[in-house]
Amino acid sequence: MKFIVWTMAILLAGCTSAPKNINPVTQFQVERYLGTWYEIVRQDHAFEEGLSNVTATYSMRDDGGIDVLNRGYSAEDKAWREAEGRAYFVNSSDVGHLKVSFFGPFYGAYVIFELDKKDYQYAMISGPSRDYFWLLSRTPTMPNTVKRRLLAKAESLGFPMDKLVNVVQRQNVQQVDSAQ
Repeated sequence: MKFIVWTMAILLAGCTSAPKNINPVTQFQVERYLGTWYEIVRQDHAFEEGLSNVTATYSMRDDGGIDVLNRGYSAEDKAWREAEGRAYFVNSSDVGHLKVSFFGPFYGAYVIFELDKKDYQYAMISGPSRDYFWLLSRTPTMPNTVKRRLLAKAESLGFPMDKLVNVVQRQNVQQVDSAQ
């Protein structure tokens, strides 16, 4: 249900533009971005409230777009929650600016504004405004020095730090189920 609320928030935002002074990465290589990313830090919203082990998995669609599968564990419900969507490049496939939809024809911005271009090991994402922020990693944890540096950059770009949530990630899904 919370993923549905997130989807509705994106739909209501209905904006595929990047926030002012948030520039998407260039020389983006979608093939390297595909696969699973772990949510390390997020700006807190009702649609993800209480979720741990949140991942986003991206795969190519036959129509040139990207399938999106967001998944997180609700300890309160003792259940996994998933949301499936699709994303398309706003302008060019070598620019990290996409529009994403989970229902119907309405899209919201997905702006990759920081990316480890060498190894594609971390990314910072904005939605249509600075009220949407995610720090993603290819692994369930991230070195604190890298995390601090990235969050300092996000703060300098005007993302509010007081709403950030450090996402609990466990490497083994069975750990989540057995911990309940």
